[in-house]
Amino acid sequence: MAETRVHPETGATLRRDIRPFTVEYRGLQRVVSLPGWYPAGDGDALHIGTDMTAVDAALAEMKSEFRKERAAYVAAVRKKLGLSQRQAGEVIGGGPRAFQKYESGEVEPSEAMLNLLRLLENDPSRLHELQVA
Repeated sequence: MAETRVHPETGATLRRDIRPFTVEYRGLQRVVSLPGWYPAGDGDALHIGTDMTAVDAALAEMKSEFRKERAAYVAAVRKKLGLSQRQAGEVIGGGPRAFQKYESGEVEPSEAMLNLLRLLENDPSRLHELQVA
């Protein structure tokens, strides 16, 4: 007979199992096999010890992938505008090393910076308005 335990809050009988679990991060998704203590039907499961290792690994992978995508986007827009990293930091904002940090993934650009880059990507002719300021 399979080992069971009682859920400490709901009182449901739980059995050890591995079930698919979808991990989501900023539009990215991964399905992992999640070990844990599960009720017979729907309900609260219990995860202890190293049960969450697969979830943690998937989350770390997606965060890294997301940062790389953001870094590539920032670099692509900057190049489209014909600016060096230093020029972009001075004209668009953030300082002389900001774009180097954004593009290496060392620092995540703010949503305001990303919005400004989206606007300039769609209408590069507006860059001169920032250069005059």
